[in-house]
Amino acid sequence: METQTLIYIFVGLSFAMYIGIAIWSRAGSTKEFYVAGGGVNPVVNGMATAADWMSAASFISMAGLIAFLGYDASVYLMGWTGGYVLLALLLAPYLRKFGQFTVPDFIGTRYYSKTARVVAVICLIFISFTYIAGQMRGVGIVFSRFLDVSIFWGVIIGMGIVFIYAVLGGMKGITYTQVAQYCVLICAYMVPAFFLSFMITGNPIPQIGLGSEVNDGSGLYVLQKLDLVLQDLGFGAYTDGSKSMIDVFCITLALMVGTAGLPHVIVRFFTVPKASDARKSAGWALLFIALLYTTAPAVGAFARINFIETVDQTSYENAPEWFTNWEANDLIAWQDKNGDGVMQYRAGDAFEGAPVFDEGATGDFGERVVTNAPVTDSENEVYVDRDIMVLANPEIGNLPGWVIALVAAGGLAAALSTAAGLLLVISSSVSHDLLKSTFRPNISEKGELLAARIAATAAILVAGYLGIYPPGWVAQVVAFAFGLAAASLFPAIFMGIFTKFMNREGAIAGMVSGLAFTFGYIFYFKLMNPAANVAENWLFGISPEGIGVVGMLLHFAVAIVVAKMTGRTPSDVRKLVDSIRVPRGAGEAHAH
Repeated sequence: METQTLIYIFVGLSFAMYIGIAIWSRAGSTKEFYVAGGGVNPVVNGMATAADWMSAASFISMAGLIAFLGYDASVYLMGWTGGYVLLALLLAPYLRKFGQFTVPDFIGTRYYSKTARVVAVICLIFISFTYIAGQMRGVGIVFSRFLDVSIFWGVIIGMGIVFIYAVLGGMKGITYTQVAQYCVLICAYMVPAFFLSFMITGNPIPQIGLGSEVNDGSGLYVLQKLDLVLQDLGFGAYTDGSKSMIDVFCITLALMVGTAGLPHVIVRFFTVPKASDARKSAGWALLFIALLYTTAPAVGAFARINFIETVDQTSYENAPEWFTNWEANDLIAWQDKNGDGVMQYRAGDAFEGAPVFDEGATGDFGERVVTNAPVTDSENEVYVDRDIMVLANPEIGNLPGWVIALVAAGGLAAALSTAAGLLLVISSSVSHDLLKSTFRPNISEKGELLAARIAATAAILVAGYLGIYPPGWVAQVVAFAFGLAAASLFPAIFMGIFTKFMNREGAIAGMVSGLAFTFGYIFYFKLMNPAANVAENWLFGISPEGIGVVGMLLHFAVAIVVAKMTGRTPSDVRKLVDSIRVPRGAGEAHAH
């Protein structure tokens, strides 16, 4: 059977499964729409959380970053997985014990303020829309390459699928759909990794293959070979890092804390029956995520080896089929600078029009038309978009057609699962936090459910528009959602759980100052004056990718100072904090 036919079958079957699950698990109440009825098994929730978390950035972009950045990309592995440990220990069980529907719910109630709730909603919507635009663009790119439709129609089809299971099913439909999507995406990620590891090292387990000898008779280990090959081509060694220690520390911490503050991830822990289940589901999620994250370094390394071997010094007339396939989408390009008809891959940009990637460009799915761009004077003749590496890996390695079809279905599953989670967070914030809890407290449950579905529909339309026509700021700021979450939501949630003195004035001042500082820093270096985005101009040598840590510290400092200067926290709020933190029955045990 032809590869294209297999792709249609795999993608069609996966979409039919998602829609079937959505119809089967249609939400009939606001509790089912917001938190799936609050009765999801921890293992099921852990799998759904893993799918929600592992977006197009994790599935499509991360191994591409590792392939081209090498050691420097380790900050993403450490930061994103470490964030889950923070989430499991510091936030998940306490927020579940609080027992509400959304993050702004917690902030509004804990800080006894509608203003605090609205500020939290603004932070949440800003973070979520910034994040979701990349997911929809990812859907468009996968469709355009594998299903032979334009990016426009790819995004439209993706919007339709998400509409059915997010708007109809709510969190209940999304939860069980995400379980199916996790199974699809993890198989799509692991199967090619097994093949490639066996082909390159003779060991089918990629985590072990990364530390094994290459089976080409050279006696070199995988990373040794990469170091030598890249240095011969003018690149830095794959295992050497170029970042300062403070920047590595800050980027890692910003990603960790940002993960723990991402609203679409936190809301998943409201769906389990009790607080102990929230901690269990965080543990299961970490295990399910670790399957992909421990495989990504091997996938990145194998991809770079295969890419160099199939492209460099290859006649363009004899270019492999995968090269011309992706060339049609302007995601890889060649310019014959020396007129010899041979592709030469070296250090440096091939085209002036090609984007200059930085370490934070995860999930960047902006337009990248490079075929007509002016050339540079570097020796490099090949432009390659980092986001194609995972999707192109099976083709580069000449793997069977069904593996290519599986990867196409997996890429779509990763992007759609996160998009659905984000859309639900946006819709519940509008219907529950703004409408029900702030402006129309007397609205009926039926009216609130209708409002949630209308808000989800509107959010899908906006997300689709940003996917089809991505403005520059979306493509550049997607990765910075983590820094913004670290500087705005995480400190407010953390202090809300672990301190009694933090009052509404301190919380509001902290959220506003943390968000404003972090966004301002990113805006200046990434949009207003990108030419100044070099280490000597950064505050304390911290890049925009890591500045969320400084924003977080500023949030804590401003909040504490303002809280000390203003009124005392009401007694009922202090009791609420105790009820969240102290295990049920602890007081009676102490009395005995």
